[in-house]
Amino acid sequence: MSKLYIVPTPIGNLEDITLRAIRVLKEADLILAEDTRTSSKLLQHLGVETPMQSHHMHNEHKTVEGVVKRIASGETVALISDAGTPAISDPGFLLTRACVAQGLEVECLPGATAFVPALVNSGLPNDRFVFEGFLPVKKGRQTRLSALAEEPRTMVFYESPHKILKTLKDIAEHFGADRPVSLSRELTKLHEETFRGTAEEVLTHYEKHPPKGEIVLVVGGKPKK
Repeated sequence: MSKLYIVPTPIGNLEDITLRAIRVLKEADLILAEDTRTSSKLLQHLGVETPMQSHHMHNEHKTVEGVVKRIASGETVALISDAGTPAISDPGFLLTRACVAQGLEVECLPGATAFVPALVNSGLPNDRFVFEGFLPVKKGRQTRLSALAEEPRTMVFYESPHKILKTLKDIAEHFGADRPVSLSRELTKLHEETFRGTAEEVLTHYEKHPPKGEIVLVVGGKPKK
């Protein structure tokens, strides 16, 4: 039966791929990959020989229609990103929406994603939380931060290593220097690290020790008075 499969891939440790994901990738007619060069290494490691097609943020508007037609004609397509679960701060939403609109079956497999282990590792309340992904770089950034300063739930952000100091400064400024923060980087990899403290303490630490690798920032919500 034709279907779009959303298939999570490891965020660092290649052992974090499910047996089901490997089977789906092998049985699919086509694999959509964010970066075919990156994904080819993983697929070769897994022994997957399914044809690949590039599907990323710069071309997804153009490729969605063709992919939907292929699924509608009876093909099974698997969508992967460079790492983690597609559509979580990665391409995938547009294609999923288009398939749903056409009445085509969509199935997302469970698997690796960065924010869940970072949230659990943080030690901050996780019965209620908000996932914010990447903050706006310029336009709307200050407005978003001002609004989030009143958010009572734990907040989860993605950030790159070369922007993290700016983000930590912004959080200390808008949320308060004493707001609890947990920074996780290189999750599932050899040098995985989680550093916890106040916004000021975490900023001071990484000013002295510039971080490397992809980062998940978990910030405590505004405390109740």
